[in-house]
Amino acid sequence: MTATIERIELTVFTTEARTAVDAHGHRHPCAPRGVREALLTVTDTDGTAGRVLVQPDHLRPAVLDGHVRPVLLGQDPLDRTRLWTSLARRQRGAHGGLTDRALGFVDLALWDLAGQRLGLPVWKLLGGARSEVPAYASTMCGDEVPGGLATPADYADFAVQLVERGYRAIKLHTWMPPVSGAPSVALDIAACTAVREAVGPGVELMLDANHWYSRTEALRLGRALQELDYYWFEEPMEEASVSSYRWLAGQLDIPVIGPETSWGKNFTRAEWITSGACDILRTGTTDVGGITPAVRTLHLAEAFGMDCEVHGNGSANLSLLGATTNNRWYERGLLHPHTDFDAVPPHLHAIVDAMDEHGTVRLPDRPGLGDHLDLDHIKRHTITTD
Repeated sequence: MTATIERIELTVFTTEARTAVDAHGHRHPCAPRGVREALLTVTDTDGTAGRVLVQPDHLRPAVLDGHVRPVLLGQDPLDRTRLWTSLARRQRGAHGGLTDRALGFVDLALWDLAGQRLGLPVWKLLGGARSEVPAYASTMCGDEVPGGLATPADYADFAVQLVERGYRAIKLHTWMPPVSGAPSVALDIAACTAVREAVGPGVELMLDANHWYSRTEALRLGRALQELDYYWFEEPMEEASVSSYRWLAGQLDIPVIGPETSWGKNFTRAEWITSGACDILRTGTTDVGGITPAVRTLHLAEAFGMDCEVHGNGSANLSLLGATTNNRWYERGLLHPHTDFDAVPPHLHAIVDAMDEHGTVRLPDRPGLGDHLDLDHIKRHTITTD
């Protein structure tokens, strides 16, 4: 008899973090502090459980009771595409209450459950294209912290440290509001120049710029990056304007990558390709609503002879990179001189994306997504279970 989904639980618990977000949502270092995290658990009638760490606000009780449980309970958990489609079609009538991120978290839990049941890592279930991938260092945004990322020289010094650590590619996030004086094309160019001069020509460099530059500002910055031999130019303008990106990509030799935040899952990515708005496509499990649509996006780009870089870190995005080959790097970050990215948080036994001295991350051997959760810690620090 086929096992069916019997229970869906969201456990909110306390743990420790060493970063915090500013008023505009950009992450920066901070002193160790207590935070709330959540664990979504989907359990079938055989007792097999799929688990994924989530942001508590994205799976509120109303979302679980109004959408997730009515669609999943009593269903075969291996019918991931059917269940994802059923949830996605409820979004129209949910009027914003059922977000792509909520949809994605449920999809990830189902993929983890499948891996647990079959005893295989998700990246092998997705095709097993490769067992390791090079990582690029993705910095935090600029700040005003002494010895942090406050000046172009700070970025240059940090880039040298990253290369010494083993990274062969670095992506800069420069200054954005609420930092005083940001954004500034001139300051962005100064930082990008300082980094290129510090690391030399043998390191690939990328820039994720301010998201609301005008067309002319973006063009000026893009032309400067071309002269510095940067590999890609990311999100310098509002992504809702596809025509602006088509205009920009048509005037630059440096590859324009996108979209990152545009709503519309894999369907929007198809429009970006056919519109000529990007040279490298972008996807990620939190960007498009899970592994299921992200894999579609990767293969869509492949059919057009395009690379499709995966946005963000974590076990699910690492699984995507293990499943396909039309992408170059795993995004490891966000990194900062004042933080230790490799520090293991209390709710984990180990991080999933440890990197060797050559800048390489191996795909996890553990069944499912590969996260090594400390379930005892989570149980001891549980606040609520819904």
